[in-house]
Amino acid sequence: MTTPLLDTFGAVKRLDIHFDDLDPVGVVHNARYAILLERAISLFWHEHGMSFVDSRPSDPDMVAVVREFAITFLAPIRSTGPIDVHFWLDKLGTSSAVYGFRFLSVDHDTAYAEGRRVMVKIDPQTGQPSPWSEQANAIGSTLLR
Repeated sequence: MTTPLLDTFGAVKRLDIHFDDLDPVGVVHNARYAILLERAISLFWHEHGMSFVDSRPSDPDMVAVVREFAITFLAPIRSTGPIDVHFWLDKLGTSSAVYGFRFLSVDHDTAYAEGRRVMVKIDPQTGQPSPWSEQANAIGSTLLR
């Protein structure tokens, strides 16, 4: 681990690991990490007024796609119950956002995984990259490392 587990940047969201997150050998299945990260980041944006209502984005800034997802597994999560997801922005571009993230034990003594995720905001009509709004930039800037 290249940085301390307790930092003052980004956000930390507590999520629960459920029995159906575990694979046949009793650890969180590797594919579940992307979903858990999505839930943590979505919760942050929902708390700032950006979510999905009636299956539609509440704001144009919610129309974004994952361009890149990379994860390094450091230790298995072997049980159900709470974990913390620490995430931040390494870069906030005109139409992209580069997230860093870590999956941590609740006491932050164990890092289970770390990685990065690159998002690109797109225009829903054209599918082409589109600039973030001033509001998204202001909210996103609170996550900058």
